[in-house]
Amino acid sequence: MPAWIPYTLLRLALFGGTFALLYLVGLPYWLAAIVATVIGLTVAYIFFPTLRNRVSTEFAEGRERARAKQAPVSDERGVDERAEDGE
Repeated sequence: MPAWIPYTLLRLALFGGTFALLYLVGLPYWLAAIVATVIGLTVAYIFFPTLRNRVSTEFAEGRERARAKQAPVSDERGVDERAEDGE
């Protein structure tokens, strides 16, 4: 399973739980959303660095694979050889 799925679910759970708790305490929904966002981001950043690093590593590897697929194949023939072939 890709690492971004559990990381995203974890972040959503942190936000949802914090938001629900703050909203039930009596904060307006917009303030509860802002505070829950900050708390969820902070908790995920501090307590789950290995999962976050796995996500970023997988994204970087995916970009490298895509870049490798798009890289043109280098033509090792010289100028003279290409001219002789009519290119």
